[in-house]
Amino acid sequence: MEVSDISHQIIADLLEARSGQQLSERRRWRIATALSGTFRDHGISNADQLVCLLAEPAGDALAQEVVEALLNNETYFFRDKAMFDLLDQQALADLARKRDDTKRLAIWSAGCSTGQEALSLAMMFVDQPSRWAGWTIEIHGTDLSTQAIAAAKQGRYTQFEIQRGLGVAQMIAHFTGTAAGWQVSPKLHKMVRFKVGNILDPIADLQRYDLILCRNVLLYFDGTIRAQAFRRLAQAIAPDGLLMLGAGETPVGRTELFEPAPTMRGLYTRALGHSAKRPQLQAKSKLHISAR
Repeated sequence: MEVSDISHQIIADLLEARSGQQLSERRRWRIATALSGTFRDHGISNADQLVCLLAEPAGDALAQEVVEALLNNETYFFRDKAMFDLLDQQALADLARKRDDTKRLAIWSAGCSTGQEALSLAMMFVDQPSRWAGWTIEIHGTDLSTQAIAAAKQGRYTQFEIQRGLGVAQMIAHFTGTAAGWQVSPKLHKMVRFKVGNILDPIADLQRYDLILCRNVLLYFDGTIRAQAFRRLAQAIAPDGLLMLGAGETPVGRTELFEPAPTMRGLYTRALGHSAKRPQLQAKSKLHISAR
């Protein structure tokens, strides 16, 4: 095996150890592309030199930088519009009926990247004030990438980012154009609490969620890690909650903890007879929706 091959394997092992994601041989081409900025910043030109730097005593910060660069943070507003239509027309209506007595909904955007998915969810509630008048809506967004979460907390998007998935009316209603980019409105931004978090971490301070979006996160896990992720999701979701995965993901044949929702294609529910008991904790952030 050539030195560069060994270096690529070390980098792939680093990514898997810190994120659970696998960088298969057919995806090793991403290393040079994704790490080009890291190479430039550290004055090196290849993976072999990078691995040498990683072995130095101060290599931990560089290791995190490498992992961050290799994570796939592809996202945009209302990504896969058909799935958001499904949420709006069926899933949220179903959950609204189930939670009519408490008028509370808790939603988790797992692997939220730079925040567009979570903010898209927030827009769905803000844009229908009469439908959600009197409701307490909680939206939490987590991602492994500290850089992505920092961007989500900042809530500022480039012209390219703002145009991906949003119409002009939504841009004007929820964002303000500035010299530095498009800034999300305080009303929308305060609906979401962003936090660095790995879906594989033990569930500690998360409540039971009525709806979990975990889209295009499980694609890069092997069977063992994917099963661990499903266990975490099962612990975090309410017994009658709904799970949305990416278009290329499914629990069918992968886990017994979830099964397809009977009337909502593309959504999943906890399987009967498979419990994931965990104490329910009080929510830490809430937003009360009132009619305009």
